[in-house]
Amino acid sequence: MQLKGGPTQDEIMAISLLKLDLFENDIVADIGCGTGKISIKISDACRRVIGIDKRGEAIEYAKREVKNSGKKNIDIFHGEATDILKNFDYLDCAFLGGSTNIEEILEILSKIVRRNIVVNAVLLGTVEKTVKKMKELGIFKELIHVQVSRSYPLMDDIMLKPINPVYIIVGKVCEEKC
Repeated sequence: MQLKGGPTQDEIMAISLLKLDLFENDIVADIGCGTGKISIKISDACRRVIGIDKRGEAIEYAKREVKNSGKKNIDIFHGEATDILKNFDYLDCAFLGGSTNIEEILEILSKIVRRNIVVNAVLLGTVEKTVKKMKELGIFKELIHVQVSRSYPLMDDIMLKPINPVYIIVGKVCEEKC
């Protein structure tokens, strides 16, 4: 089964995780967790992952992938991120792979995240809303445009085929490990 919009490409995930700058005792939210790929990868570097998605098919997929991975530090929640996040007093970092209600989600995250917020976006409207809201909240750090191309054989040679570009938007709530 292929979920709409996912999974995150490995190269994009690598940059996003670098920008999250995780520590082993961190509690991290993966909002719009989709296939669970990011949650599973994040779980290698931190204490607890909270995966959130409003799509029932994504929740089923993510739960199956988490179970197959054998990871025990990932909790998957079904529902609107704005509702679920209100149950948490703090998070160390947050990753957002979805774009619904981004401004409202960022508002909540700016109050409970201690360090880094990383948003992946493919739509220019999402980039604009995210950067504007992060600037308004005083947490905008940087915007990165990533274009990846992969090789494939063509005749007796190799050609590169681009995949869709992704924007990685980084918010920094605190400059140190708070």
